[in-house]
Amino acid sequence: MIGDLVTTFCIIVAAIVLYRFRAPIIDRLRRFDHENRLRIAQQEREGDDPVAHFRHALAIAEDQVEAVTEIRVHDERLGTAVTRFLFLGEQFALRSEAERARSEKIRAITMQYYRDLPRALYARDDGKLSN
Repeated sequence: MIGDLVTTFCIIVAAIVLYRFRAPIIDRLRRFDHENRLRIAQQEREGDDPVAHFRHALAIAEDQVEAVTEIRVHDERLGTAVTRFLFLGEQFALRSEAERARSEKIRAITMQYYRDLPRALYARDDGKLSN
């Protein structure tokens, strides 16, 4: 009897809490649904695109590489603070140089992926070549 009362109380409290926070929960669910619909539509468009695989591989490689960060350092020659751009622990004077280094890193990761792809596909199919 007391157990049923406690269970009922917990269900009512949970319903009140859900009702209180329904707007943010519904907003997040709508945003998730919207992003999911966009992703599905993008995948359907990519079905007809012959270079979609390359674009997808570049996007995956870009996610693996850190972004260029802006830092302020003390310049010993001038005695003032200057802006530098940091990528993989290396400082660059210009953002374009740092972005170029980042692009080269992304390109290297993607090229390595395509070098390893035939070997991985061959291993996955237990050494059988399929047409």
